[in-house]
Amino acid sequence: EAEDKMLLPRVWDASNDQGHATFYQRWLNLADGEKPTMVHNISWALSYQIGWMYLRYFGWNFVGKQNDIQGFGNKRDANTLTGISAVDNALLGNQDKLPQSIKQNKANNKLFALPFILGILGILYQYKQDKKGSFVSFLLFFFTGLAIVFYLNQAGNQPRERDYAFVGSFYAFAIWIGLGVLQIKDWLSKLTSQSVSNAAAALVCLLAVPVLMATEEWDDHDRSKKQTARDLAKNYLESCAPNAILFTFGDNDTYPLWYAQEVEGIRKDIRVINYSLLGIDWYINQMRYKVNESAPIDVIWSADQIEGGKRDYVRFFEREGITDQKRYVDLYSLMHDFIGSDDPSAQLQMQDGSMMNYLPVKKLSLPVDVAAVRKNGTVEPGDSVATEIRFDLPKDMLLKNDMAVLNIIAANKWSRPIYFTSPFGELGFGQYLRSEGQAYRLVPVAGQNMINSRVSYEVLKNKFAFGSANIPGVYFDEENRRHLVGIRQSYAEAANQLAMEGQTEKAKELLNIADKNLLAENFPYGLVSRQNQHNTISIQFLEAAYKAGDKKLAAKVSASLSKDLNEQLAYYAYIGGMSIAEMNQAVQDLMSNKADNLNNDQRQMFMEIRQALILLDYLRGLEAVNK
Repeated sequence: EAEDKMLLPRVWDASNDQGHATFYQRWLNLADGEKPTMVHNISWALSYQIGWMYLRYFGWNFVGKQNDIQGFGNKRDANTLTGISAVDNALLGNQDKLPQSIKQNKANNKLFALPFILGILGILYQYKQDKKGSFVSFLLFFFTGLAIVFYLNQAGNQPRERDYAFVGSFYAFAIWIGLGVLQIKDWLSKLTSQSVSNAAAALVCLLAVPVLMATEEWDDHDRSKKQTARDLAKNYLESCAPNAILFTFGDNDTYPLWYAQEVEGIRKDIRVINYSLLGIDWYINQMRYKVNESAPIDVIWSADQIEGGKRDYVRFFEREGITDQKRYVDLYSLMHDFIGSDDPSAQLQMQDGSMMNYLPVKKLSLPVDVAAVRKNGTVEPGDSVATEIRFDLPKDMLLKNDMAVLNIIAANKWSRPIYFTSPFGELGFGQYLRSEGQAYRLVPVAGQNMINSRVSYEVLKNKFAFGSANIPGVYFDEENRRHLVGIRQSYAEAANQLAMEGQTEKAKELLNIADKNLLAENFPYGLVSRQNQHNTISIQFLEAAYKAGDKKLAAKVSASLSKDLNEQLAYYAYIGGMSIAEMNQAVQDLMSNKADNLNNDQRQMFMEIRQALILLDYLRGLEAVNK
């Protein structure tokens, strides 16, 4: 449309699949239904893409860094920080008011902007000495920095910080930092002899930049003892029964598994299958072969049936005489005989005359040989096993990777254990996934004991590793903490299940294993995180400790949580210039669609504030009940 044609269009994703539209609206203060104008687009480019997604990263390297919690524009997380109180407090508010767990974050690096200042001196020196050379350096800096900003046209709500995308420009600026030493030398040479000025410039700049940077940043860049990725993979693999199939979903869970199997030889009997890659024909074809000690997998369809764009997707279409929404259809028959058929009677004609397979039903069933699943250990002796599992597809279109997962499950016929690295609910069978250790096993049992306490106890007690979190002083960044808290959650859930079953001593045993191996000094129970995910899981751990009757451990966890949550709320109230009680009332007013007096800084952190209030209230309730 004509009004969409403008200079520098930057706001491009109107969908909300990844939260982009909501983020645009919040960042640009757009009203509901308001279309972004050219002014909004330019504002987005300057404030978000250049300011937040480039200059902030530039500042981390040469000015200083606030902490390692991924930032989304608020004053608490991952801002550039100089270390000069007057400057930082003016821009970000009083940094002494932040929760202790943030102030003690090892990524709180105070560089006092000295590397930046020395780099500016280097720019001036090179320009004065060699204008052509300075232009070449500028081109390197520009095309590996700002030019990439405009080329990428990043949307909001990124899944992780993207500082690595611009590292080339940081290298280029480092050239100017080196040249800045020569500028200092020139100035000193006017006050003293050449030899003294050379030595003094080198010494002063060495102390002011490299030594300062090493002092401040070594602790949050040291990877010498950290083994989170490797140990996470080991935990996933050891959670699986022999000869299992393990579905993974992202790079953070897949690459470590490949490393653990191929390099360290851990559990090579397990077939690791990446869900995302199953959308590609060559990857599906790899399933047909033995890999390491894992036998071939039946994927139902031939290589020709999935070649290239064939069966990339199917859409749900109701067809008279075929579709029956009251009847559950056998999954294998649907995939093999209908979606896998090239018969025109099983296809729809498209507008261009081509024929395409389709999905005629959404109610699916998978038969269960009860005797077989009891014999091969798929279920526990006390389980009430279904003769078939039934599930409803929750979406109207299946992609090739979705169909590949269904094919593998259907053709497997419960002969091999099937696991997922997360509670996968996208295809409707999430209610049949039971937690075992840190993986989720597909079982023909629904809604009863969906945590296998027997298997989880053995795995968590004897086979789990902790990524060096049991070694004092090891630093774990936000992404590592997110995975470590998943380990803590596995122990909490298993202990909670054991306690509910009356096995309190085993529950205590697991909780104390986790407490001793996830050291509080490395990984506190009370800790600021995005949407308080960390504290939410620590509350689960606390509940398990109470149920197991471990009052000493419960007191330790409760004290850490209470301290952090109270410090969080004090900070959130401070940035709004109000008391905690007034802030609580303002939150209630906003939730009730009433007028409230939260300021913009508080609104940016509304979910954090609300979650902290809920968790603290829940914590007080737990403490009261378990006095």
